[in-house]
Amino acid sequence: MKTLKTDRLVLRNFRKDDAEGLYAYLHEPSVSCFLSIRLKSILNAQEEVEKRSKSDEYIAVCEKRSGKLVGDVFAVPEKHEKGVFGIGWNFNPDFQGQGYASEAARALFAHLFTGQNARRLYAYVEDTNIPSESLCQKLGMRKEGHFIDFVSFKNDENGTPIYENTMQYALLKREWESQQTA
Repeated sequence: MKTLKTDRLVLRNFRKDDAEGLYAYLHEPSVSCFLSIRLKSILNAQEEVEKRSKSDEYIAVCEKRSGKLVGDVFAVPEKHEKGVFGIGWNFNPDFQGQGYASEAARALFAHLFTGQNARRLYAYVEDTNIPSESLCQKLGMRKEGHFIDFVSFKNDENGTPIYENTMQYALLKREWESQQTA
């Protein structure tokens, strides 16, 4: 992927030296949907960074000023539907509340709609993840559905899956384009 720059951020492919930064927010994910990619050690982080460095699906988000990895955004193309991407973000809690997620997501959306000819973007958000739900709305995405007991990321003490309610948000290219002219 070509490097994207915003006022405060650089979005680029992952590199080997991102392992420590990735470990900082994935050793104890703050959102349950990322529990499946929890990193148990810095060695696991190095392996994950190596894997991500070979793909354009996960994009490192770094502060322009310091170069620090503050999070990532992702865009996974649908295998059977050209121009459709599942998107999302995951940021280090130490850097949340500074507008980095919205700044990075806006750059990602522009890249996907203009550079990758995306037709539709969608995101799944657990209904307990209020910051991501607010971000989807701030980005102009519309709520398309609310799935009850949709997915389980963890089990209770008896090993029974704990199902979460999940919302789907989406944005079409034409909707995004009309936002750009408003």
